[in-house]
Amino acid sequence: MFRRKLTALDYHNPSGFDCTDETQFRNCIVWLEDQKIRHYKIEDRGNLRNIPSSDWPQAYQKYLQDVNCPFGVQEKQEAVDWLLGLAVRYEYGDNVDKYKNCQPLAASSNSDKAVDPLVNLDSNSPDFKAGVTALSNILKIQRHDDYLVMLKAIRILIQDRLSPEAITNANQNREGVPVALDKHILGFDTGDATLNEAAQILRLLHIEELRELQTKINEAIVAVQAIIADPKTDHRLGKVGR
Repeated sequence: MFRRKLTALDYHNPSGFDCTDETQFRNCIVWLEDQKIRHYKIEDRGNLRNIPSSDWPQAYQKYLQDVNCPFGVQEKQEAVDWLLGLAVRYEYGDNVDKYKNCQPLAASSNSDKAVDPLVNLDSNSPDFKAGVTALSNILKIQRHDDYLVMLKAIRILIQDRLSPEAITNANQNREGVPVALDKHILGFDTGDATLNEAAQILRLLHIEELRELQTKINEAIVAVQAIIADPKTDHRLGKVGR
């Protein structure tokens, strides 16, 4: 699952890398830090380079935290995939002139046909799971055992909250009018002044929502009346109606 990224990074054995092999796994982490990511200064990489040490897992955990990886030591495949993605990003940033002139792959003969990117999606792929998990962590979406359900939740959130229209609406300033809470009677007493104030605020917000609802109802009534209150006269039938 890591072959493409390892190949892009010129790893010495991209096809034979086995993430479940602890020695290969640790060597790959050290190689990524030494050659590509370079988050630590050279003199600070000693604990991470000490692969045979029993304290290496603690050094690795600290490393993940230092590079702000969203995955922990128990999520080995996801963490490796994230680190590889980070290394690819740094590799591109260090060699922009080299990669910006790369030609895209030749388009197929059926390029004029719309292709659904989800057709060949493997929901059981570790790459897919790692990507969905990373997105859910970034968007603060609750984890779920079914990754397709998580992907659907991500899509809904992006459509509702992150679409250009949603962002435009969110950026529109709504100027409020100062309200003196002491002039509004709550109608009941909770026994706590703070709770009473909170209840007054909630009641005012509820009233505002009801006003908005009533406005929409009135608009709907006007629209219906505009249709039914404009009869056509049919002189041949001698009556009024459509």
